[in-house]
Parts: sequence; structure tokens; C-alpha cells
Amino acid sequence: MISIRTVIAGTAMLGAAAPTQAYWEYGHQTIAQIAEANVTPRTRAAIHRLLARSALLDTPSCPARTFEDASVWADCVKPLKGADGKRRFDYAYNWHFQNVDVCAPFSLMPACKDGDCVSAQIDRDVGILKNRRSTPKQRVEALVFLIHFVGDLHQPLHAGDRADKGGNEVAARYGIYAPKRFNLHSIWDGPLAERAITSGPSLVRRFPAAERRRIATGTVTDWSREAWEVSRRYVYASAAGGDACAAPIKSTTLDDATIARLVPIARLEVERGGLRLAKLLDAALG
Repeated sequence: MISIRTVIAGTAMLGAAAPTQAYWEYGHQTIAQIAEANVTPRTRAAIHRLLARSALLDTPSCPARTFEDASVWADCVKPLKGADGKRRFDYAYNWHFQNVDVCAPFSLMPACKDGDCVSAQIDRDVGILKNRRSTPKQRVEALVFLIHFVGDLHQPLHAGDRADKGGNEVAARYGIYAPKRFNLHSIWDGPLAERAITSGPSLVRRFPAAERRRIATGTVTDWSREAWEVSRRYVYASAAGGDACAAPIKSTTLDDATIARLVPIARLEVERGGLRLAKLLDAALG
């Protein structure tokens, strides 16, 4: 993912206010905050006990003592190297996404071979947290991965793809902004996510029980299909001018009217991510 720091650098020359956060920070942290507000007190206490032992991860430059820190830990550790000079967490690179073709019938099998995708890892992490034989380190690592991966699954371009690396290969203009490093993926990571989260009442609140049940119903596979459908119906369709699969997309412009239509979609994905993360945490720790 592209940090918003890159976007800010690219837009500074325009003399206009640039977004101040990116999905991989602001979006993940907001999803974590929603989950924390909606888990049971017992689950919340169990989470805090585990995060108090986050030193077991041996990643001092990437702390995970708070829910918000834990939500971005999996991105923070990507460049960390071991004594052998190799990246310590390279094995987890593919766990952040599942590039399911939006122009073919939905199937997780090609993207999740050998469990090497985000939805399979979410299930795996829940299993580790439920297993009383898991070591403390295994449980802490499963927790911080889970908090992050549920957020990833609800960023539609981590769930759907057009053989373009989740929109990373589609040059994009966002309203008046057109920095060289903007692409379709970074727009959904950054400025669109920020606008969605900050539009309307705060998403960080205790939701009514009926609403929690309605939004959090289903399985990880159901949520994968739903996020894939959002990617096809809204992300790629808006980028392609209506038909997501009419022709390959090399570049696109999201004008103000398109952005306004997409804001509620992006906002709902953050809400879904937070409440579904709460459900999984309650199931694993409550």
C-alpha cells in the first residue's frame, strides 16, 4: 500500500489541502476502534491482557500495546529484517489480500491456494486464539494479524482484482488531485477512506445489538464474496465508466460526483469491518 505521506508530497505543489491519513493507518485504526467499542467487556479485557504481552513479538520499532497500534502492526513489520539480512515477515506478504477476478464467477480457490490469502488467515488466526494449547506468542501474533486482516478484507481492492494488482496498476485522478503516485488502490486506501470515515456521525460508537447482528452475520467467505462484489460493482465500474469488465482499465478519473456516490460505500465497508472484527474477537476470546 502507498502511505498518504507520498500523496501529500505529490499534492503539495497544488497549493490545496491534502488528506492527512491513509487507509492503512486511519482506516485500520478506525475499524479497530469500532471493534473495541462493540466487543463484550470480557473480550476487551482478554485483548488488553494479550496486547500487554506484545513484547513477545520482538518488534520494538512496531509496537502493538494498544488496539490502534495492533491494527497497523502487520504493515509496520513488512520491512523488518532479521540477523541474516532477510525480511522477517516475507512469508506473510500474500496474507493481506486475495486477488479474486471480478470478471469471472466468484471463487476463492485460485487466490487462496494453500491458505495463502487474507480470508484463510483470518480463519487461521481465530483458530489459534481459540486453541488453549497455543503459546502466548502465537496468540499475540494471531491477535494482531487478525485485527489487521479483517480491515484488509473490507478494503474492496484487497478482495477483487482485474489482473492489475488490486488497482495498483491503474493510474488515477481524485477530483483535482493527480500526483504521479496516485492509483486506484491508493485512492481507496487514502483520500476516499478518510472522507468516508469523517463524513457524518462518528463510526466509533457502541452499535445497537440488532444492528450488530445484522451487519456481522455470515462467514468470512460470505464477507469475501461481498467485498469482491463491492469491488466489481462500485470500484471498477466507477473507474471504467459503468461496465467493470468492458475493457482493460489503464487510467481513470474520479470526479466530484463519482466520489460523492462512493463515499457511502467506503463508509459502510469500514463499519462492516469493525463490527465483524468484534464478532470474531468475541467468538475467539469471549
